[in-house]
Formats: sequence, C-alpha cells, structure tokens
Amino acid sequence: MAEYKLEVTTGNMTNAGTFDHVFVTLFGTGGKSERTELDNYGVDFKTGMVRIYTVKTRLSLGKLLLVKLEKDPFWVLPEDEWYCSKIVVTTPEGEVLLFPCYRWISRGELVELRGGRAMKVFEDDHPLLIDHRKNELMQKKSFYQWKILAEGLSHINHFNNVSELPAEVRFSKNRDTEMLNTKKITGLELKIKGLLGSAEKWESIDDMKKIFSFTSTTMSEYVAEHWKEDDFYGFQFLNGVNPNVIKRCSELPQNFPVTEEMVKPFLEEGSSLQNEMKKGNIFLYDQKKMDRIPARPYDGETLCVTAGLCLFYMNPENKLMPIAIQLHQQPSEENPIFLPSDLETDWLLAKVFIKNADSMDHQAVHHLMNTHFLIEVYTVATLRCFPVIHPIYKLLFPHFRYTLNINTAGRGSLFRPEGPLSMSSLGYDGMVELMRRSLSELTYSSVCLPENIAARGLESIPNFYYRDDGLKLWDIISRFMGAIVENYYPSDSDVHKDTELQDWISEIFTHGFLGNKASGFPACFHTVEEVTKFITLVIFTATAQHAAVNNGQFDYYSWPPNASLLLHKPPPNTKGQSSMETILETLPNVGETVTMVAMAKLLSEKYSDVVPFGTYPEERFDEPAPKQMIKEFQAELSFLIEQIATRNSQLEVPYTYLNPNQIENSVTI
Repeated sequence: MAEYKLEVTTGNMTNAGTFDHVFVTLFGTGGKSERTELDNYGVDFKTGMVRIYTVKTRLSLGKLLLVKLEKDPFWVLPEDEWYCSKIVVTTPEGEVLLFPCYRWISRGELVELRGGRAMKVFEDDHPLLIDHRKNELMQKKSFYQWKILAEGLSHINHFNNVSELPAEVRFSKNRDTEMLNTKKITGLELKIKGLLGSAEKWESIDDMKKIFSFTSTTMSEYVAEHWKEDDFYGFQFLNGVNPNVIKRCSELPQNFPVTEEMVKPFLEEGSSLQNEMKKGNIFLYDQKKMDRIPARPYDGETLCVTAGLCLFYMNPENKLMPIAIQLHQQPSEENPIFLPSDLETDWLLAKVFIKNADSMDHQAVHHLMNTHFLIEVYTVATLRCFPVIHPIYKLLFPHFRYTLNINTAGRGSLFRPEGPLSMSSLGYDGMVELMRRSLSELTYSSVCLPENIAARGLESIPNFYYRDDGLKLWDIISRFMGAIVENYYPSDSDVHKDTELQDWISEIFTHGFLGNKASGFPACFHTVEEVTKFITLVIFTATAQHAAVNNGQFDYYSWPPNASLLLHKPPPNTKGQSSMETILETLPNVGETVTMVAMAKLLSEKYSDVVPFGTYPEERFDEPAPKQMIKEFQAELSFLIEQIATRNSQLEVPYTYLNPNQIENSVTI
C-alpha cells in the first residue's frame, strides 16, 4: 500500500472556506488513485486553514502528473465557492511537489492542477499532459474572447458586465465593499454640503476649498496654494500626473512664431532664445494631435478645445518656466501668443486652457489607453495563449490581478457616453477620437522609458524625478526579467520553438496594436533579448507607469483651477479683456466640478487588499532558481525605496508616485 500526504491550503480572504464535499484524484505515469474525499474530523476548509490528508493507492503511481479536484454540494445549502490556494503532495518516495491553484472553485466544477515546475509546450512528453495542455488552451480561448470597443482602438475582453467575469479575475468581496463605501461616503459628503448636482457657478476660487475639506492630502493642499505660480506650473509637466509630453526644442515649429523680443525678458540676462535653444534649455509642449477634434455640445452650443503650444525655459535656478503660449495650432491675429508679462488673468487663463487639453490627453491617452487598455490586451492574450504551467504565465499573471474587473467596470461607469470622463470638453466621442489618433501614432520606443526619455531629449534636464525613479525601476525590472527569461530560454532556438509564446505576441500585435507594422511593436520573437525587453515593458506598464499617471490624480485634480477636464467659455482671442470673473465663468459649475473631483478621489484611493509591487503572495514557481531571482528583485526594490526616501526628505515637493512601496503589483484601480 502506498500513501500520498496532501497538505491543502484554503485562501485567507473573506468567505474563502466551504462546507461542501471536496474530492481528489491523483494521476501519475503509473496510473491513478481512487476518487477520495478530503475529510478529517471537524471543519475541513475554513478560511486560512491548512489541513493534511492521506490518499492511499495499491501501488505507487510513478511520476505524479495531475491532481484533480471536485466539489459537490453539502445538503441543500446555497452555492458555496471555495478558494483553494495550493496543494503540496509528498509522494511515497519522499518527493515534495507543489500544485498551485489560487482560484475559486464552484460547486460541480472539475479542476485539474499541474505541478509547480514551469513547463514550455515543447517540454511536455507524456500524452496525458499533452492532452491536458491542449484542452486547457482550447477552453481558455473559447472562454476569453476579443471584442471591438470602437474602430481604431485596442480590442477589449468580451464580457459586458463584471458579474460575467470568472472568479479568478474578479475583485475580492472586500474590494467590492470598500469601493462601494468610498463612492457612498464621497457622495454623501458632497450631498450634505449641497454641492452634488448643483448648477450654480462658483462665486470665488476660495469657495472650492470646501469640496473635500476633510479629505485633502499634503500635496492637494500645496497645489491649491501654488497653482498660479509659473515654476510650479512647469514642475507639473515633469513630475505631475502627465510627465510624458514635453520635449527639448532646438527649433521652433513654423506655426509657433515666438520672437526674440517676446521672450527676452524671461531669459537669463544677456542671453537669447536662439542661444538658449542651442544650450538645450528650451522645451515644447505641442498638442497638435488634438487639432480639429470636434468638441461636445453643451446647452445648445459647442464647447471649445484648444490644441495649444507652450514654450518652457529651464532657467539658471533649474526651474522650468512657461514663457509663451499659443492656444491654437494656426497663428493669426485672433490667436495671440500669451506671455508672462501680459495681464495676470490673461496669462492665467492661457495656462488653464493648456492644462485643460493636457488633462484630457492625460486621462484618455496616457492613463486609459497606454496603461489600462494595453494591460487589458496583455491580460487577455496571456489568459488565451498560455496554460497556467507556462513560465511566462506564472511570471505575468500576478501583474494582471483585477485588471479585467476594473476595466470592465470602468467602461460601465466612468468611461461611457454619460460618465464623468465624458463630461470633458471633448466628450465621449472626442476622447475616443483622441485615443484613436494616439494609437495610430504610438510606437514601441515611445512606451519603453529609456528610449522615450532619449527621444524627447530629457536625459539631463534637472529635477525630473519621474525620469530618475522610472529609469531605475526599468533597469531593476529588466534585470529580473532577463534572469527569469534566460533561465527558461537558454538560447534563441528555445524562443523559436515555443509556439505558445509566438501565439501570445502575435495576438498582442493584432489586437493591441491593430497589426500596425510602422509602430515597431514585435509581431513575433526571434531572440531571448526581444522577449526580455517586451516583458519588461509589460510589467513596467502594469506597475510603475500606471502608478505615475494614476496615483496623483486627487493631488492634482482636486483643485479644479489647476487642471480641469471641462471649460465652458471659448479661449481668449484678444489680450487685456479678462478678469477673475472670466476664469470663474470658464471653469465648470459646482455640480460638474465635484463629480470630476469625486472621480479623481475614487481613482486615487488605497484599499486594504492591495498587493505592493514586487510581492508575490501566491507561490506559483516551485524551482529554486526563480524563487532566488524574486528575492534578489525584492532586495533591489527595497534599496530603491531607501534612496527615494532620502532624496524626498530634502525636497519641498517630494515625488512619491514611483516609490516601490507606493506602487501596486497590477492595475487594480
């Protein structure tokens, strides 16, 4: 008689346990065990519990291949899902094997688990495993399918509602409850204050301080105090929520006729614009891709959107200062170039319109499209193309936690024709068109941070903390990915042979980048180095880049004059005609303002079930090598945390968004 010891771990989350009957069958190269109920004295599958069971067989089963789990109802109780974390089997020969599960199991469901050692498709040699792999992928491809959201945009998952999502990609019950409570509390606070739904205009700028008087952050208070200042305005284009838009300017665009006389007073004494451009001190913000996108209708009229240009100067004090703004692409007498020496409210209004365009670009392109939607593409392709035993699946899946849920929910609430994002000056159709244009121009190099920084000429611009922290994170992730990938793909021929890997990148190229060869994104892999670079991009985007464009939303958007998605009045076409009253009339009304600020609060909130970057609570790898690589990765992140904390302690405005302890392991909000 042979005995197999099974250590079964139930998950530690709310309602992970079950009263149902659980049965197990072991499959090996020498046969299979009897279907055996896992039943000890007392409650067997309580939340967080680890129980030991014995499965007896007449003879040893040989090399253990699969563990099959089944769950049958206990009496007539309602559905009682069970979250099985893992099963560790000790064979009669003394071998200890990990069988990761980490998923909810429903009543009547049959789940077959493979051992923890990662296997590529060409390494499976037993007919049972080959068939199991083939059937798993067939089921996944029928279950996870692609759908078109809008022509010209990356494709999305085909589920219409979060209730349709399988448990493995859904929010935990805790997360659902906490997000619902945040919405309720936020709405209640605004309702009690009489702000929610109000069509009144703000009577003064200071009145806006009462929107969230009890939930402000240190940074949101700083923004409210300093939003008018030019040096803080420039700082935001480096270290705010949209740090990927300005570039070094060595020659002025022909449609931006800034003269020496215009900007000479704002440059170092005795210098000139040409001289400062040669020295690399002039930078440009150009929103030309937004030009001629129709704005949305509002109260029987059409709102205005300014595809503007802004010139910045890095002054001798290492402060990035705006020195010239043109609010439309084509110069004309009715499109003046605004300067810091103009009437204070003229200059302030010009800056407000630039930030309006920048805010829409941030939300639609750099936040939604370049993080949420692209990570959704990577997630769906991973679920469809890799079995759970594949090393790339094991590596990537922790970085896709909750992404399908937040995106599916977001399309049903925030990003829809009647949602808060559609209240923007562009509206839903305009935001979609902006994303469409941006995706058609998106290149592989533009989303790989080292190449992005170099192409924009920002390698040496001072006080650029997003660059400093981001490049360090990119290097740390790249070293980790290189070690893992080279461990499983010792040579380029291994990359060629892995048909699942090639199917994965092909689906991403087709459904994410719509087969656009000019984009430079890979449609297939030829080398180990190519695989490492792309997976580095995937993980950097799901963690660091999303944190950079998401986590500061309440900080910067909770003070409406600093960055508003919606402006009512058309931009000024002459100088000397504005006042603070003009700015108040231009900004959204009370109800519109608080709706957008509430959205920023919801998207910046921290929740109790957060998984910090670089932590892997689910034990998916069974081999010593990747486990050691994860430890080394975590050690590098810990060192960076200390470096950033030391740097921030000396800054008036600390940059925290890329501190690893402030980054989530996946896009969950």
